Amino acid sequence: MAVIEDEAIVLRAVEYGESDLIAHLLMPDIGRLTVIAKYARKSQRRFPGSLDLFNHLRVRVSRKRPQGLGFLERGVLVAPFLALRADPGRYALASYLVEWMDRVAPEDGTRADTRRIFGFTVSALGALERAQPDPTLRLFLELRAFDALGLRPGLRHCVRCGAEPGATLVDFHVADGGLLCGAHGGEGREGRLQVHLGTLRALDKSLEGEIGALGRLRLSPQALVEAEEILFRFHRFHLGFELKSQRFLGQSLGGARLTAATAHANTPRPRD
Repeated sequence: MAVIEDEAIVLRAVEYGESDLIAHLLMPDIGRLTVIAKYARKSQRRFPGSLDLFNHLRVRVSRKRPQGLGFLERGVLVAPFLALRADPGRYALASYLVEWMDRVAPEDGTRADTRRIFGFTVSALGALERAQPDPTLRLFLELRAFDALGLRPGLRHCVRCGAEPGATLVDFHVADGGLLCGAHGGEGREGRLQVHLGTLRALDKSLEGEIGALGRLRLSPQALVEAEEILFRFHRFHLGFELKSQRFLGQSLGGARLTAATAHANTPRPRD
């Protein structure tokens, strides 16, 4: 039986049977791992409040076989990120990010990938404790999430030829992976999105430096609308599903697209 001792972020925890919990953990050297915590709901001595959502832990897990269900033997709290639970906006955005990682982070992935994803998740939760969440911060963190998952869009040079754009309005194409110059974009191209170059420059800048500094970066109203459309299309193309927490996020933070999506979801449909 293999024994794993490492850090973990709690992505999800659900009741199982009369006394157990099933938890989804994100770990730096493994990625996403499903574990069962026996008697966790009856014994407060073994897991005293450690299996709450967002918690950063030191864990000991045993597995009978590779890629199988793990048995959580110990979970020691490192950081509870308490401020995320005290503010609806912080809670909504943090829930969105951890649900995203729970859906797409690899199981038993390569170490370079899993460490990058784990590092992003810990840093993002920590940054959310200190920054006041708003639609701009949500977009920057979402872009950082794509980057951590190995899906960073091309925002500075043409993804086809590497040329720098020479126009104020440029084409962004999700299927191609980002910015297209005048020679490779153009009208009539399916999936073409025309945006201002300044919007792409602002998004590219948000990928630089410490994640904790994102709260100081701003987008103009026009850039915010364009950035929301870019991230919406990127999310739809690469993930192809809507997260359960997305509606709550729209209600909590707003933003042009999130607010519209929430209103549409809450509009009563005519009866047949």
